[in-house]
Amino acid sequence: MTDSPQQTLDDATAVLRSALAGDGDAVAGAFDAVVDRSGLAGAYGVAWCLAATMVGDPVPPGTCALDFPGIEEAGYDTRWVARFVSAYANADDDTGEALFGAAAADGLLPECLLTLAGSTVATLRSRAD
Repeated sequence: MTDSPQQTLDDATAVLRSALAGDGDAVAGAFDAVVDRSGLAGAYGVAWCLAATMVGDPVPPGTCALDFPGIEEAGYDTRWVARFVSAYANADDDTGEALFGAAAADGLLPECLLTLAGSTVATLRSRAD
């Protein structure tokens, strides 16, 4: 079962509220609730929505290149977020799905999603400054 677009937005809002409050346990709980209700596909939709929030609307024209000094030395979750957001910016759903599936298979998806939520909040805060 897949969630409606409104449910996905509501879930992403719940994740962001928890992340803005600095409550990592609530962020994890919000993602767990999505997975319980609609599986990894639902969590992917919320993650894709968070990536959209980071990139902004409209998506910058052209292709986006990942330009992050030291990316290969960064932790798995940081590399994953950079690549996942880059996939969103390039409208490359196949790569986004592959990254999501790889993180799940590696047992690191919860950490990646927590870092994605934190990065989204950091981006929103920097835009507000």
